[in-house]
Amino acid sequence: MAEKFDNLEEHLEKFVENIRQMGIIVSDFQPSSQTGLNQKLNYMITGLQDIEKCRQQLHEINVPLEAFEYIDQGRNPQLYTKECLERALAKNEQVKGKIDP
Repeated sequence: MAEKFDNLEEHLEKFVENIRQMGIIVSDFQPSSQTGLNQKLNYMITGLQDIEKCRQQLHEINVPLEAFEYIDQGRNPQLYTKECLERALAKNEQVKGKIDP
C-alpha cells in the first residue's frame, strides 16, 4: 500500500514543479518561449493523467473530513489521529469504569 502513496507523491511533486516552471515562463513570456510553454502544457496534461491513474488505485481510501479541517487550519493532520486515539482511550476508560464494580 505504501508504494501506491509513494507513487502518488512522486507524481504530485513532478506536477507541482512543472506548474512552478510554467509560472516562470508565463511571468516573463517572450514569443521565443512559446515552444517551451507548449511543452510544459503537454507535461501538465500528462501529469494530470498520471495523477488520475494513481487516484484509481487509491479509491478505497477514506479520509475523515475533520482531517482536512486540520489541514485548512494549518495544523498537522497527524494530530487528528492522535486526538482521536486519546478520545477513544478516554471513552474506553469511562465505559470500563461503568462496567467495573
